[in-house]
Amino acid sequence: MAALTSLVVAWFLGPKIIRWLMRKKIGDRPEFHHEKLNALNKEKENTPTMGGLIILIAVMAGTLLWAKLNNPFVQKAIILMIWFGGIGAADDWLKLTSKIRQRSRNGLKPWEKLAFQFGGAVLIATFLYFDVQKIPDATRFWLPFYKYGIPITGWLFVLIAIFYISATSNAVNLTDGMDGLAAGCVAIASITLVLLCYMASESMTRTSSMTWAGYLLLPHIPHSGELSIFYSSILGATMGFLWFNCHPAQAFMGDVGSLPLGAAMGYGALVTRNEVLLLIIGGVFVMELASVVLQVGYFRYTGGKRLFRCAPIHHHFHLGGWSEPQVVVRFWLLAAAFAALALATIKIR
Repeated sequence: MAALTSLVVAWFLGPKIIRWLMRKKIGDRPEFHHEKLNALNKEKENTPTMGGLIILIAVMAGTLLWAKLNNPFVQKAIILMIWFGGIGAADDWLKLTSKIRQRSRNGLKPWEKLAFQFGGAVLIATFLYFDVQKIPDATRFWLPFYKYGIPITGWLFVLIAIFYISATSNAVNLTDGMDGLAAGCVAIASITLVLLCYMASESMTRTSSMTWAGYLLLPHIPHSGELSIFYSSILGATMGFLWFNCHPAQAFMGDVGSLPLGAAMGYGALVTRNEVLLLIIGGVFVMELASVVLQVGYFRYTGGKRLFRCAPIHHHFHLGGWSEPQVVVRFWLLAAAFAALALATIKIR
């Protein structure tokens, strides 16, 4: 019901928000340090950005209507979406109104953006540790193919959490470079997180004390199953947004959508203690982030040579001759394959 609610809310509000963004002239002309890529994206000039507002509102509607709001995991998920959505909104607004304000198009400075992301991650990570410190499985580090968790200290738990929330937030942000790419991949990853949250907490039947976590040798995190509603809301909201974001897009997601969605992916893995498994679930996001790191590192090491035609890597394939819909659909297929592989590892422990 949460997924259906957020889907309907996104469909209902989408046209209204897009019209408002167009009236405010919150459009964007993507600019890259690559002439051919700028030419390929010329037709996107003035497409409204900040369409992620549709996702944020739809996720909130689904979560607030159907989840138990006294659940501490749900409370933190809501705070996380508002915090990272606020950072993205501020960054988008500064970029997209730069002409009106006669300022540069840089938005928030990189250190400002990172500082706010780290600030939010520190808050979420610290309070999350207070919630789970008395749950034996929650204070362990779990690896795929291995049925025993490795004990970790509190400070290491918080450090891993800060890194994951910040990194996943930026990884989804980098993936948001083509019509429907980020939204489709997040929707697929959300399905996996719905299942993981449910299996980490719930019993196999109403009359049995056996939990799915016990049966599958997964970490048992009581009450995390409520987060299934939150991730179902993300699933419905991103699918609803795809209605307007599919090629040719009527609206772009923008940082206001990509930053909170990325942070939410990392948060789900932290709560269910599947940080390493998330690297498989979000394989496309890992590819995108790694391509940028490799491109920058190789460029500096060689004094100006490039490893890829352009990074993130979806631009590399686009410049190589794949059409934009081909890149997007093939990356969706990869995302589905990564999600299936991640779920398959659950049975191999």
